[in-house]
Amino acid sequence: MAWTLDDIAWDRFDPTKVNPHILQVVKAAALVERNAADYTTYLGNVFHDDAPFNAYAADWRREEEQHGDALGRWAELADPSFNYMNAFRCFTDGYKIATDSAESIRGSRTGELIARCIVETGTSSFYSALRDACDEPVLKDICNRIAGDEFRHYKFFLTAMRDYQQRENVPAWKRFMVAVGRIRESEDDELAFAYHAANVGIPEGYDRETAALNYGARAFSFYRARHVERAAHMVLKAAGLSAQGWFANVISRMLWRFIQRRAHKMSQELQRAA
Repeated sequence: MAWTLDDIAWDRFDPTKVNPHILQVVKAAALVERNAADYTTYLGNVFHDDAPFNAYAADWRREEEQHGDALGRWAELADPSFNYMNAFRCFTDGYKIATDSAESIRGSRTGELIARCIVETGTSSFYSALRDACDEPVLKDICNRIAGDEFRHYKFFLTAMRDYQQRENVPAWKRFMVAVGRIRESEDDELAFAYHAANVGIPEGYDRETAALNYGARAFSFYRARHVERAAHMVLKAAGLSAQGWFANVISRMLWRFIQRRAHKMSQELQRAA
């Protein structure tokens, strides 16, 4: 591991600089990060005969779980009533992914790695945005470390994807559709239920629309154009497209406008619901 929990200067924690909206999002993020075991099992099935990849996946799991533990520990400092592991158990009781598939649900190993690149793009940009949005020094340090890890993970999965692409020769349009499909999956239950489990603490009363609105209105507000531009370039690379030139610039601007509109719309809906 590049770092451990002991490397965090926990004594620098400043409760006066805790933003309650950021705290709510961090609680949810801690649960999602901690829940890497099932996906690692699934990856082990898909890449069952690739020993170097599986060795890396085991390291990836440990780092992801550490991300959750760091965020969870910070959240417990910020809110002493929050019990990270109780919230995690609530989350895993209510949200599970299928782990018994012997082949990638993306249709190929190349597709699976493209989807993984999209996830790492999202997390790297999210923690970069969260780092820049928060004032609390310990959380800023944690987010900076996590963002660096996620970018490193992205580079590994991108390299592996390119290696498998040489063997499988997946058409460009299929690779692009996998990328788009994985972006759309960010609207599924995972983040919404994590927000509910972390901030409500019981599985009962979960309403996906309400939880997704509460999470999204806060999370989207953290982003700035620079975060979205970098994410757009990473997505294009994962899809096998050029991250330079006019097309990349157009995609970047379109994505930033989408994020701005989404953040504004969700904020208005949250205010009306309050």
